[in-house]
Amino acid sequence: MFDFSPDPGLDPAERHRQLCSAADALTDSESDAIANMANIAALMWEFLPELNWAGFYRVIDDELVLGPFVGRPACIRIPLGQGVCGAAAASGDTQLVEDVHAFPGHIACDAASRSELVVPIKRDGRVLAVIDLDSPSPARFTAEDARGIERLAELLSGRI
Repeated sequence: MFDFSPDPGLDPAERHRQLCSAADALTDSESDAIANMANIAALMWEFLPELNWAGFYRVIDDELVLGPFVGRPACIRIPLGQGVCGAAAASGDTQLVEDVHAFPGHIACDAASRSELVVPIKRDGRVLAVIDLDSPSPARFTAEDARGIERLAELLSGRI
């Protein structure tokens, strides 16, 4: 059994370092992509405060399809280029959105979400999936969060 319980007083850089370390331990010897995404969604939920959704969308046939997550039911399919997740998948760039209501074309799967961080997972230059984090708090995510989740995405690129 794994017990990954982060100290609530950790600074953000150390919190992300420990998140990546736990993710590495959980996924190192597992080849099933869905199992790995499910465990990582749960880890993100445990490690990152003030979330109302944490999970994955997978790129399948030129659209995003819902993957493992923790949170309220979500949109199942998102066209590439639409919403925050679709923008990240289409551009291959991290999307750090302080106010989702100000994001053109935002897709409101959960009306309680106020800010969002979406990081693409790429292998050989191709986006395989995105990590999606939502928060009910405006401007919840920082550049440090983006860097930490980008490191997590890099780790997962060979494991999903």
